[in-house]
Amino acid sequence: MFRKVKDDIYSVGIIDWHRKLFDELIPLPDGTSYNSYFVKGEEKNAIIDTVEPDFVQDFLDNLDDLGVEKIDYIISNHAEQDHSGSIPHLLEKFPEAEVLSSKKAKPMLLDLLDLDSDQIRVVEDGETVDLGGRTLEFIDTPWVHWPETMSTYLQEENILFPCDFFGSHLATSDLFVEDHSEVYKAAKRYYAEIMMPFRMIIKKNLAKLEDYEIDMIAPSHGPIYDNPEMILEAYQEWVSDEVKPEVVVPYVSMHGSTDDLIKYFISRLIDEGIKVKPFNLADVDLGDLAISLVDASTVIFGSPTVLTGPHPSAVYAAYLANVLKPKTRYASIIGSYGWAGRMTDKLLELMPNLKVELYDPVVAKGHGAEEDYQEIDRLVEEVKADLENL
Repeated sequence: MFRKVKDDIYSVGIIDWHRKLFDELIPLPDGTSYNSYFVKGEEKNAIIDTVEPDFVQDFLDNLDDLGVEKIDYIISNHAEQDHSGSIPHLLEKFPEAEVLSSKKAKPMLLDLLDLDSDQIRVVEDGETVDLGGRTLEFIDTPWVHWPETMSTYLQEENILFPCDFFGSHLATSDLFVEDHSEVYKAAKRYYAEIMMPFRMIIKKNLAKLEDYEIDMIAPSHGPIYDNPEMILEAYQEWVSDEVKPEVVVPYVSMHGSTDDLIKYFISRLIDEGIKVKPFNLADVDLGDLAISLVDASTVIFGSPTVLTGPHPSAVYAAYLANVLKPKTRYASIIGSYGWAGRMTDKLLELMPNLKVELYDPVVAKGHGAEEDYQEIDRLVEEVKADLENL
């Protein structure tokens, strides 16, 4: 299946309706796609990114159905296999093609794929290739989300092909964005899970793109943005230092003690008119938790004590928050223990990347006494005062 983007520009990638997990880690509630684009010039043709190698035959069939007889350039914006993995098969079919990549991508492609060094030509930031009436310009956009990534810009059409940058894990029959709210949520989830750790570098990449007139963004996951202001404005907001007065509460409880404390904390926040998003870690989509961390000013972890340390689910949540590096400003811990332990210390040790102001934790022995609930009242008042000053 191929679909027309513009005259002599086609989407020839794959919709993966049924994939539910990416990298054996990231949940995909809405599937995904592996977008590849064929650009025809008056003299030369180019393929921009390829597809997951499991779908290579469908990919090659798409090119056959389109009637592609020649490929001069295979543009590898990103070496990860869901975009580069079909390059060897494409070269078997079109041995005259030349792979173009960034300097950092070339050794990665050689490590990941069975290619010869002379099959890959390094292109520099700002370098162009002429297809005849169409010019492709290469833009270094590192760390979205690997160090070697670049974007390709079609000058005459003002189309940006940024690979994973601006992408969304979303299987849809829509070639272009139709349901803005659906795509916004999928793109925010994608940003939260994959891009957020590189927020400060992405700021620089966004600033670099301001020099370009962009009428369309064609990422390698999800639908094409024919109204790119939507996703550009969203990214500007997500990478900014601004936070929202929201409290995220990832928690887990074993025998009800921590659960009682967390329920009281949530009810008190609601009484004060504070927006709260609780996540029971015993049954949670970690992608939804990641989305909530994009904007929230405050995160309060809840955990019982297990063998003197935090519950493994709370460890996972703390580790996730640490590697995602959200712009959260305030944090604390609510929990309980039976006889002794270092639950709070061990959780905090897992989050050195969180540059937050830490409220004094509230940790109860057993089910919690009156003074423990008074401490939660204290915590709520501190949170309220800081959120009012955002």
